[in-house]
Amino acid sequence: MFKNHLLPALCLSFMTLFAAVHAQADDATPTRPAEWAQPVAKQYNLYQMSPTLYRSALPDSTAIPVLENLKIGTVINFLPESDDAWLKKPDIKQVQLPYRTNHVDDADILAALRAIQTAEANGPVLMHCKHGSDRTGLISAMYRVVVQGWSKEDALNEMTLGGFGDSSHFKDGVRYMMKADIDKLRTALANGDCSTSAFALCSMKSWINTASSGS
Repeated sequence: MFKNHLLPALCLSFMTLFAAVHAQADDATPTRPAEWAQPVAKQYNLYQMSPTLYRSALPDSTAIPVLENLKIGTVINFLPESDDAWLKKPDIKQVQLPYRTNHVDDADILAALRAIQTAEANGPVLMHCKHGSDRTGLISAMYRVVVQGWSKEDALNEMTLGGFGDSSHFKDGVRYMMKADIDKLRTALANGDCSTSAFALCSMKSWINTASSGS
């Protein structure tokens, strides 16, 4: 009971703290931490998170030479519109996983993290949404925490203060991260589960398909 009342308060406090820090950051330009994603091409809001993972806003055809130079093998798109209009390179695989931060659940996060890990086995990966801030920002932060072992605080610092976009867009992502059970997500990712809950829609579909094939 106590935890149920405490969580919303902690979430609100955390969001207030980040808003205050961001306001202070507008008046100063601190040195960018080396572990944060580093800028590659600001016109695309393109940053490198690791040797095999990049994040950006929605690219266009002028970004193709940049992607080729980075040896991008897969582009993961979090928008409802496909990348066919600008990405016409058959050697760059397209993965589309649309979602919205105000309706995100564990299944969305697991699908994105699993897609990133699968794609990384075949070369560098670029993930993007429209502006490269909220949807891409949340997946980036969850990758930091679930896959790379960062603390929530460190990942949220990078997400909100990393210069990826307007911090007012991050409230839904911050809210999700504050209540996310990282251990459950990590276990589900390792086990190949589609969600942390057996009652999630994807889990129920999987169970029904398994039962049907066994009958």
